[in-house]
Amino acid sequence: MYRPELENVRQRGLFVEVHNGDVTKALRKMKKIIQQDGIFQTLRDRERFETPSQQRKKAKARAVKRWQKKLKELRTQGIAR
Repeated sequence: MYRPELENVRQRGLFVEVHNGDVTKALRKMKKIIQQDGIFQTLRDRERFETPSQQRKKAKARAVKRWQKKLKELRTQGIAR
């Protein structure tokens, strides 16, 4: 799957400078950068093959969950029953 938003990552690379030998802080920063660029999600998606029907089923489940969350918010505001 080609992802144009990741094109710059391949060209420029990712790096984090370590200041004062604080590797744990640099590692946290690196993980955050990688998550924001979507690299973790891409790797997770490519770990195993998923049939198109499984993809549709998961997408529908996510949509239902979003709708239920929105409906709950509307109910707390008194807009929906």
